[in-house]
Amino acid sequence: MHPKSAAPTVRYLDSNDAVGTFLEGIRGTPILALDTEGASFHRFIDRIYLLQLSTRDQHAIIDPLPIAVPAVLGALLEDPKVEVVFHDADYDLRLLHQDYGWHVRMIFDTRVAAQLLGIKAFGLAALLEQHFGVKLDKKHQRADWSMRPLTPGMLDYAAQDTMHLLQLRDELKRQLEAKGRWSWAREEFDRLEGTRWAPEDAGQAFLRLKGARDLTRRELAVLREVTQWRDATAHALDRSTFRVVANEVLLEIARLQPKSADALGKIKGMPRGMVERAASEVMAAVERGLAVPDAQLPRFPKSARWEKDPEFDDKVGRLKAVRDAAAVRLELDPGVLGSRERLEAVARLVPSSVEELASIPELRRWQIAELGEAFVKALAGFKKKVKPVADSPYLDS
Repeated sequence: MHPKSAAPTVRYLDSNDAVGTFLEGIRGTPILALDTEGASFHRFIDRIYLLQLSTRDQHAIIDPLPIAVPAVLGALLEDPKVEVVFHDADYDLRLLHQDYGWHVRMIFDTRVAAQLLGIKAFGLAALLEQHFGVKLDKKHQRADWSMRPLTPGMLDYAAQDTMHLLQLRDELKRQLEAKGRWSWAREEFDRLEGTRWAPEDAGQAFLRLKGARDLTRRELAVLREVTQWRDATAHALDRSTFRVVANEVLLEIARLQPKSADALGKIKGMPRGMVERAASEVMAAVERGLAVPDAQLPRFPKSARWEKDPEFDDKVGRLKAVRDAAAVRLELDPGVLGSRERLEAVARLVPSSVEELASIPELRRWQIAELGEAFVKALAGFKKKVKPVADSPYLDS
């Protein structure tokens, strides 16, 4: 099946009346494709700046900025009888919940479907070119969708994200059914329901910066202060944090602890404009970090510590061999078939039966069906002996 040769009409809707009329006209649709455009590359607080929507015969771009919450759309997305098709749904689902509180129900994710089929190039552009010969222009991939007015080129780009998605869904579902993997996909799609941003302790965000574990506790204290300064500045400017000061620069400030604007300006990557306008604020943040009493210096939370198991690597290795052999047989990426973390969970469980594997929350039923018997056989003879060790929740260094 190929997209129609004639370019379909795409409506740009930016008034309550226009949006309401369009949504009322598609209220009875059994399936729709949806995409969102945020601006995390440009803005501190991300939100939905465009909603792209396609049914079998209608296409629209909704501008959410000048309108009220489109409640009819929310009702459609939460209706378990309406299938909602995304490509890589995770980010869209999080934004839809954050901005509107919506929990999308009957999901089909073309990215997940492609991965379950063993398709290596599973980006939307690659899939559309492979299946339909459609080439997407990615010129506006990093566009600032918060800007107004949007250019015709930006609107054309946005429309492409849903225009062919239902046809792609049809083709991928056909292939899943032909391979006997539709139940796999359905399980994965069901798990996407309820996706939302996890609550986050902003005060601990500095610990998640790549490279933070290489710092001393004193340097961590400085990093905490300069990160909080950077994030507050980014919030005030409504600018992405990396556009204010990059994480790598914050780490270097934590290590070097500059005492002057001149020293700060010599740090590679430190924006000259930020030195000129805020050097004193950065210096004050460094001083606050240096003034933290030793007993109050930050430290990393401990991950769960397990009793030493000299056989653990052997167990994981045997499970990996099972998974990799199955990946070849099924023509799947090994990581799709079972991640390292899931293999380790099985190694700790040492299941004596396939049924026991159901106690591992992240292990899918379809993965158990494909790997369970071989996993149990691979670990036969090992004893269950690994348990978490009760200990302080923090590292000592």
